[in-house]
Amino acid sequence: MSTDSTPTPAPAAPVKKVNRIQLEVQAYRGGKSTLCAGCGHNAITERIVEAFWDMGVDPQRVIKLSGIGCSSKSPAYFLGTSHGFNAVHGRMPPIATGALLANKHLLPLGVSGDGDTGAIGAGHFVHMMRRNIPMIYIVENNGCYGLTKGQLSPTADLGSRLKNGVVNDLPPLDLCALAIQLGATFVARSFSGDKKQLGSVLKAAIAHRGTALLDVISPCVTFNDHEGSTKSFSYVKDHDEPLGEITFVPYFDDITVDSAPGTTQEVALHDGSRVILKKLDDGYDPRNKMAALTLLHDTAARGEFATGLLYIEPDRGSFIELLNLVDTPLSMLGEEVTRPSREVLAEIMDRLR
Repeated sequence: MSTDSTPTPAPAAPVKKVNRIQLEVQAYRGGKSTLCAGCGHNAITERIVEAFWDMGVDPQRVIKLSGIGCSSKSPAYFLGTSHGFNAVHGRMPPIATGALLANKHLLPLGVSGDGDTGAIGAGHFVHMMRRNIPMIYIVENNGCYGLTKGQLSPTADLGSRLKNGVVNDLPPLDLCALAIQLGATFVARSFSGDKKQLGSVLKAAIAHRGTALLDVISPCVTFNDHEGSTKSFSYVKDHDEPLGEITFVPYFDDITVDSAPGTTQEVALHDGSRVILKKLDDGYDPRNKMAALTLLHDTAARGEFATGLLYIEPDRGSFIELLNLVDTPLSMLGEEVTRPSREVLAEIMDRLR
């Protein structure tokens, strides 16, 4: 019989996985999503969390900005310790510009929708692109106004149909083509379900110093659900016996894709319609502006969406560099620096006489 009374060592505590600035991934998460189950926007949120953690970005250096819409709720679900500002409809770009002018050391991350950007916010979108504001601008693009019952947005495809039978007879805005023409220095398109590609372009956008536009096709499950399904919004609405006013949100599996460079893939959406994604091949040169615009034109004519890094101009100066701002954030400069003396004001007035 053994007389060894040596105590059994306690199991070692699991090693916490941290990034290069010693933060766990939990530091990059936000609140629990209240978007519909299966919404493509939730997949984009996950990629944002992963990309910012992988790149070791300090969350407190980030300012999250949005407008109005389902997409504009997304910043609540990531980077919970970052600064944030929820602007009014379409007005996210000027808020981002002002925040960056006040403190050029911030990293602005704007999340907008196709309606927020392409309709009421189109004028602000134009000037943000031409100024080359150093920020990441994500458009969660589902072709409809999901927050107000699914009306057609400016990016809805020609011929697309609403549940009430209304057919879209207007051509869509191509936000990527607009951004390239207007002066953005990083333009990419991806699909919310393409985890690998979306994660890669997000990391590249974080490293870029200039306007990085990411147009992400993100299916809406509530207004693109299966017709005839007993779990569809319309079926449950017609067949329930309400005890009170309850909004039913159907559950759908996330749509995911994974394809090789240079290939074309058909993806079935929740309503049975299909979107055709063409992933750029390894030989494509994203520094050629005319080639990028030609690519967008040709793929659109075939009913396809080119995905990947479409255009990059890494050497052009940003708006902040153009203004030659001092290193100290303007919001932190004292009155003795920002307020001209009586003598300086008199000199200015003399020059203007």
